[in-house]
Amino acid sequence: MKKLLAVILALTLTMSLAACGSKEPTNEPTNKTDVTPAEKNTDENVTSAPATDPNGTHIVTDHAGNQVEVPNTVNRIVVADIYPMASVLTVFFDSGEKIVGMAAPCMSAAKNGLLGEMYPEILNAKTDFIDGTNINIEELLKLNPDVVFYSAGSKEEGELIRNAGIPAIAISPGKWGYNAIETLNQWIDTLVQIFPENNKSQIVREYSEKTYKLVQERVAGLKAEDKVKAFFLFQYSDSNIMTSGQKFFGQWWCDAIGAVNAANELENDNSVAVNMEQIYAWNPELIFITNFNTAQPEDLYNNTVGNYDWSEIDAIKNKEVYKMPLGMYRSYTCGVDTPVTLLWLAKTAYPSLFEDIDITAETKKYYQEVFGITLTDEQANKIFSPVTAAGTGFVGNGK
Repeated sequence: MKKLLAVILALTLTMSLAACGSKEPTNEPTNKTDVTPAEKNTDENVTSAPATDPNGTHIVTDHAGNQVEVPNTVNRIVVADIYPMASVLTVFFDSGEKIVGMAAPCMSAAKNGLLGEMYPEILNAKTDFIDGTNINIEELLKLNPDVVFYSAGSKEEGELIRNAGIPAIAISPGKWGYNAIETLNQWIDTLVQIFPENNKSQIVREYSEKTYKLVQERVAGLKAEDKVKAFFLFQYSDSNIMTSGQKFFGQWWCDAIGAVNAANELENDNSVAVNMEQIYAWNPELIFITNFNTAQPEDLYNNTVGNYDWSEIDAIKNKEVYKMPLGMYRSYTCGVDTPVTLLWLAKTAYPSLFEDIDITAETKKYYQEVFGITLTDEQANKIFSPVTAAGTGFVGNGK
């Protein structure tokens, strides 16, 4: 009996140890209903963070190096003077419900572009809490935001928001040398810090870098004499012409598509005021008009703005003036439309090198694969035919 008891005890112990050893650690949410549609749309290699206390907080590092304590549950978001971020957040969530406040230039782009059409709820956001970079703290507090996004260069604004007891996230448009692709990737990485359950970092980075690589491979063989000289008409009125020198998005776009920035000699950071005499001397072959002004190509062809005469510029003679796309926001700056903007610019500058690229199909593919958003042909094409009113309401330097 003693021997039999010993055998039974040994078998029991062996089975117990085997059962313990077969258990695998798991990161599955404790409640399957916690899995959001956004998680389902992410790349299979992107993993979501474990479920957290919805009533708790966590620390986020913003683009100014600040350690910001943010709530785990964010339902009310205000975007101050980092204008493209309202559209980035909306596409990130595939909803504008969380955006309760944004600046007037964001609203004019939303009303006249694809953002307001696809997400009409964002048109309910308040705009009266900010004028340029001047925040009315009383109006901001009325919005009861869980978090506020602001431009990293506006340090006083950040302090004002923090002193009011609101988590403030600094977002930079220029920290990465105005590299629109890398800036978009970094913006998404920051959003994933705040909303780890909606991890789109890898799929956004992979798609944007794949697009950049494709363009680089095709323009790599261009000889110096074959490179197009391009000019970005950033702002334009009867008293003001502004462009991009070496240190603004225009320079990066030119480098990225294998073009020459006509205003490369200008070393000022951000946009730079120029005159027609300088433009005559540069004589650009290609002009891109941003949506930070209301001008259309016809305004340059027909000299309908101010007393400027563009008629002797090669780009005018050859009808090579184009209005930049307006998708979810003004595409000259970084935003969710950056990869398709890069393709459009490259195809516009060098049509023979990109004749196989169907920009409508590529745009639809990008939104579907990366964000799970289905666009019609009409919606995709609308991005590349912006209305004049899209250039209204702009204040500042392209933030």
